[in-house]
Amino acid sequence: MKIAIPVEGQNLCRHFGHAPHFLVATTEGSEVTAKELLDNPGHEMGRIPAWLAEIGVRAVISGGMGERAVNLLRSKGIEVYLGVTGPAELALEMFLNGKLKGGESLCSHQLGHQEQCGHGGEGCSH
Repeated sequence: MKIAIPVEGQNLCRHFGHAPHFLVATTEGSEVTAKELLDNPGHEMGRIPAWLAEIGVRAVISGGMGERAVNLLRSKGIEVYLGVTGPAELALEMFLNGKLKGGESLCSHQLGHQEQCGHGGEGCSH
């Protein structure tokens, strides 16, 4: 299984679409067999979900993302885990051990986007 985690440095990025990179881990059972750090292909509507599906990702662990991205990922058979913060490697380990506790998205694309995400909405980046 391939798992993608949007990252900024060593930590999960709060906003899926604006992450500079994605940590993509290939796993067998609870073991990681390969890891890649891939550049974000660009924050255009539907681009990241399509790219993740093309490279075979089956699960995404993220701090937050908009409802449209969640629906696009799920429509491609990709599981989505939201509300996760902290070191990406720890989140991956917890996921593989069945201990990851997700929650509500840390980012909303409704009114008040800047306050919700802590960044400036359209065109913003981390």
